[in-house]
Amino acid sequence: MAGCTAVVVAAGRGQRFGGDGPKQYQALAGVPLLHHTLQAFLQHPGVDHVLAVIHADDRDLYAEAIATLDPAKLLPPVIGGAQRQDSVRNGLEALAGDAPDLVLIHDGARPMVAAGTITSVIDALATADGALPCQPVVDTLKRIGPDGAIGATVPRDGLARAQTPQGFRFQAILTAHRTMTGDFTDDAAVMEASGGRVIGVPGDDANIKVTTMDDLARLNTAFAETRTGTGFDVHKFGPGDGVWLCGLKVPHSQGLEGHSDADVALHAATDALLGAIGAGDIGQHFPPSDPQWRGASSDRFIRHAYDLLRARGGSLVHLDITIICERPKVGPHRQRMVERISQILGVAAHRISVKATTTEGLGFTGRQEGIAAQAVATVRAPAAP
Repeated sequence: MAGCTAVVVAAGRGQRFGGDGPKQYQALAGVPLLHHTLQAFLQHPGVDHVLAVIHADDRDLYAEAIATLDPAKLLPPVIGGAQRQDSVRNGLEALAGDAPDLVLIHDGARPMVAAGTITSVIDALATADGALPCQPVVDTLKRIGPDGAIGATVPRDGLARAQTPQGFRFQAILTAHRTMTGDFTDDAAVMEASGGRVIGVPGDDANIKVTTMDDLARLNTAFAETRTGTGFDVHKFGPGDGVWLCGLKVPHSQGLEGHSDADVALHAATDALLGAIGAGDIGQHFPPSDPQWRGASSDRFIRHAYDLLRARGGSLVHLDITIICERPKVGPHRQRMVERISQILGVAAHRISVKATTTEGLGFTGRQEGIAAQAVATVRAPAAP
């Protein structure tokens, strides 16, 4: 095989994570976290092959995680062991028959590893048996007793936080794993115990290991981008005693005609939300030809669009609605409209704006033939992987 192979260890159960399922398969920017980790090595020119070590129960989850990755450098996965050290050994043994010159061992839950970090580790192996990225300890360290009392301040001189990938000359780390016994917290410790020379290279603050759900939430925020969607809708007047606007029935001498309740403002807002996440338009989700939506309340439409945004890991920054008509007057109802939309979506009222304008007697709205509305939705959503 020769060259350099990356072994990505992803067989853990993540006991501290607390989420629904293994953390390495939780969604990060719309795809499994492990997808990002593997992609970092598959795209690196200094890495010739990538091998994932997975749990026996995760074959389907793994298949989903790699579905859109380039398979050219990706080796068939290996099943891990009871402990991380066992999983690493299984991965190394799987490579032993056609051994690479160098191996990088990386935590599957570190999806933010930079190409420069990978390069630094590989380059350092020209003069050492092993290398790993390290970050200096900048906080004051305290030793805490069983009762919570501070026992001592620990000097931080010469201390560093170890990260992955940890790189090694393949035969040296394979021999170390075969011969060393004990409770080792990382692979550099295994190499050190065997007498190998391991050196540190600069790490990266962004190269965090996802341990808790809060870690994952922070990464999703880091991946998010600000997006904008617009919506526009028109309904003509017809018989009735009021019009639905922003989820409220406003008394009027006429109603609005439409397949649903003809809430022109919520229809525009729904399209704005759908547009912000690239999810089509209201007609695709609620076809006018479908009788189940006849007379339906439009709060269902906007809530559906908002739920799609949330399902994709996004959040609403602001929704701005402009109602265009001569009559009825919107001003007296504006605050209640804001509060109603806030209630429908479950978001703070300060994220909603409703205002109105006229066309100074011009056009169909000026002739009081109907009402128009436009909306702009600003959202934060995960960037495409």
